[in-house]
Amino acid sequence: MDAYIRLGIFAVVFIGMAAAEFLWPRRKQLLGRVKRWPNNIGIAVFNVILVRFCLPITLAGFAVVVSDNHWGIFSMIDVPIFAKVILSLIFLDLIIYVQHVAFHHISVLWRLHRVHHADTEIDVTTALRFHPTEIMVSMVIKFAAVAAIGVPTEAVLLFEIILNACAMFNHGNIRLPSGVDNILRCVLVTPDMHRVHHSAIMRETNSNYGFNISLWDRLFRTYRAQPELGHDGMMIGLREFREPDEAKIDRLLTQPFR
Repeated sequence: MDAYIRLGIFAVVFIGMAAAEFLWPRRKQLLGRVKRWPNNIGIAVFNVILVRFCLPITLAGFAVVVSDNHWGIFSMIDVPIFAKVILSLIFLDLIIYVQHVAFHHISVLWRLHRVHHADTEIDVTTALRFHPTEIMVSMVIKFAAVAAIGVPTEAVLLFEIILNACAMFNHGNIRLPSGVDNILRCVLVTPDMHRVHHSAIMRETNSNYGFNISLWDRLFRTYRAQPELGHDGMMIGLREFREPDEAKIDRLLTQPFR
């Protein structure tokens, strides 16, 4: 059941963001949807199938096992369920932030993660573009976090929905009024904030790691307000993977090994 809930919300957010990008685009895209979207969506579908067949249980299902066996920190302390859910969402978001930093600064992990960064445009489908090996590594980290913390099933389901929705939002090629953006980024990672992270300038790439809330970047001093060349002038992607053929799914799958 949790898979159908997640799929339904994913579809609504994806369609909404795609429509917003069409109506209020932030940047003009040189390599358009026709060449990028089938490959970005294709690798996402491949990843879903891979996880389904390689892992015997979903993350939410694993949370049930954790609860039944009284694993994790929350099994050792008496905390109301609503507090467990809120604290779990905060802890999981912090873990995703730390994981993201690690994928940038550990060379073997960066080879996997750069498939995401090699997209020469940024829009809602960039949020889906990850190498299968990175997805599997990330799943192992999430399973370990759920077991260590003792995350309730409700929190796991909520977190996965929030993470997917926020990723599609902050990768969106949408233009928000500057006043709205300034208010939102006090709490959430906005498209303008996250777009800096996809700059071809490495010191900008190594900033704004957050996916959901903007707190961690501010707390750990990885926050960068704006790109040096402005959002219209900045180069998106990586300098070494700019040929149009690099957007094809076969090139995405082999990129970490090249």
